Amino acid sequence: MSTNDLRPIRLAWRQMACLVLAAIGTGVSTYLTLTHYDRGAVPLVCSTTSLINCAKVTTSPQSVIFGIPVAVLGLPFFLSMMVLSIPAAWRTPVRNIHLARLALSVVGMCFVIYLIYVELFDVGAICLWCTSVHIMTFLLFVIIVTATPSLILQPDSPA
Repeated sequence: MSTNDLRPIRLAWRQMACLVLAAIGTGVSTYLTLTHYDRGAVPLVCSTTSLINCAKVTTSPQSVIFGIPVAVLGLPFFLSMMVLSIPAAWRTPVRNIHLARLALSVVGMCFVIYLIYVELFDVGAICLWCTSVHIMTFLLFVIIVTATPSLILQPDSPA
């Protein structure tokens, strides 16, 4: 089997992994958004002791940027990533689709680095739900960064 014969297999797992990660990220972002807006009806399930304290993180002044809760910002990120991760988007010869997925993952990763800094140094607590979003964003970033060069250099090959 040549390297070109393996390309569809290598991309297939990436497509599925990105789609699943984006779907889970959408679910977690939705949950965090609901807990932000309706704390009574949707309880935040997380430890509130010492370093692990989701409530402290999600209710801190830093949990809102330009009047928008950080959890709400996660929704368009993960929904867009889901659309850009459907198999047709991976197979398209349109280079800009691959570049958009790459750019979005880079922006997401930069935002995660900022949020981790805020959790550790400004708030002084870690939210496990937020950490799960950070991990999903990091995994999306790694998968997309490692796949994009081959997609951009050979966009006419089917994935």
